[in-house]
Formats: sequence, C-alpha cells, structure tokens
Amino acid sequence: MIKIVIVDDHILFSQALRGLIDHFDDFEVVEQFKNGQELQDFCANCKKEPDLILMDVQMPIVNGIEATKWIKKNHPNIKVLALTTSDDERTILNMLRAGAKGYLLKDIHPSVLHQAIIETHNKGFYYTEQVSETLLHANEIETKNLDKVDLKPRELELLKYTAKEMTYKEIAAKMFLSPKTIDGYREKLFVKLDVKSRVGLVLYAIKEGLAEEE
Repeated sequence: MIKIVIVDDHILFSQALRGLIDHFDDFEVVEQFKNGQELQDFCANCKKEPDLILMDVQMPIVNGIEATKWIKKNHPNIKVLALTTSDDERTILNMLRAGAKGYLLKDIHPSVLHQAIIETHNKGFYYTEQVSETLLHANEIETKNLDKVDLKPRELELLKYTAKEMTYKEIAAKMFLSPKTIDGYREKLFVKLDVKSRVGLVLYAIKEGLAEEE
C-alpha cells in the first residue's frame, strides 16, 4: 500500500482528489494539507513517513517549490510528484530543480495519475508529454548515461549552469564566453543528448547529479 499525502490549498479539489485516490486499491491518502508549512510541521513530527506527496505549486505561506526543497533536504526518501495547473516552463524547471520526481497537470485522466504514482514510487521519477513536447520519457532518462556521451568540459559546465535559474546571457557571462558561443554549445548538447529544449537539458542534469545546489 502506497501512503500518500496531498498538499493543495484548493480544498474542494483536494477532497475530490482524495476520493479518487482512495478508490484505487493500492493507494491510501493518510493526510491532507493546505500549504507547505503544514506539511513541514507534520513531517517534522511524524513517526512514519509517507511514501509520496502530491504537491501543488502555487500555495500561500510556503509554496510547493520551497516545500519540495525542504522535503528533499530533510526527508529525502519521500518522493514528491507535482500536481498543478501551471504548464509554464520556468515553473516546471524550478520544481524539478527543487527535487520533484515528476510533474503533472490537473487535467490529466485518472489512469495517468495512477500510472504516475506507481512509476514514481517504483522507478523514482515520472514525466509526461502533457507538460511539454520537450519533456523526455522516463525510460529515455533512465537508460541514457552521460558516461556514454562524449561531452567536452565546457559542455558539461554549460549543462550544469542550465539547471540553475540563470538566463543564457547570464550563463555566458559566468563562463566568460559570448552569447553566440553559448548558443553553439547549447545546439551541440541538443544533438548529443537528443533533446529539443532547455527542459530536456535540465532533466539530464538532474538525472546525472549536475543540478545539485552548491
């Protein structure tokens, strides 16, 4: 039985989501909270950790991004699966950087939610094409390894900075290179890693441990 916590400030949605999840035989919702602060208070004192948290992003007091960072630091065994209405690329990247193992939109079919929870619990991550056409399938992320890709030191450096909240112009300044040179390195990474966008680059950086905060 997979123990689940729901964190969402929309009470009606949260209750409906609990009802849906409780109809699945292999899941159990153990707690519901309206924001990240309530979640932190619970986790700081809970005797038994939940297996997975369904986390909204935009919430009062402590939002989903900050709450996910806290969970990753203090309870790394708990997996966080973002469930939100925002398909904004910056929001997606920030949640992934924070430690979310997957990102879902609230208009998904219940069967997709079921699959996402199972795969996040068993494999450790789950990404859907519904977020963006550029998101990689989980099996592609799982099988690809940077050791098998011929990446130059500068390309690795760019990959690391790409996973941070920096514009390409800021990255160019950080690396003491021109924006045009950065564009060249980025295009080479797209080809070598078989991705089409910054989201794809960030997913690889996260998977390979290059996105850790310094």
